[in-house]
Amino acid sequence: MKKVGIIMGSDSDLPVVEKAIDTLKEFSVPFEVHVFSAHRTPVEASEFSKNAREKGFGAIIAAAGKAAHLAGAIAANTTLPVIGIPVKSSTLDGLDALLSTVQMPSGIPVATVAIDGAANAALLSIQILAVEDKELAEKLDVSRKAASKKVLEKNKSVEDKYNN
Repeated sequence: MKKVGIIMGSDSDLPVVEKAIDTLKEFSVPFEVHVFSAHRTPVEASEFSKNAREKGFGAIIAAAGKAAHLAGAIAANTTLPVIGIPVKSSTLDGLDALLSTVQMPSGIPVATVAIDGAANAALLSIQILAVEDKELAEKLDVSRKAASKKVLEKNKSVEDKYNN
């Protein structure tokens, strides 16, 4: 199975990124986690992304706040799918990071999830890997069915309480 690379611009992003880590663990998807900054360690970020395919990665998640150039810097150096997580910071409530992540130029795509949307970033990377992995696709189906069942149980509880 291919691995997922998780890159964060700062270790202060770890509380958000841990949701992606937990989701990947839940699906038994191998991953590596690194702290590489688009601005403070551009050489290391570039080297990681240039060599990711050869090192067995199938997708990369990049989390960063404020200017949030990390996902774009990673995507510029690989043709693997890159998923950006805009991280909420004290400045502009993450809107700056969101806009930086979604405003990629034509030819260098970055998929972007919601501000602090690490669980969805992990799920999207799992869906990408599941295109070629039937067992992983089945795990996704089971997870979706379980989530649906939970919602329907909550619906029944609300209906029983408020509907005649």
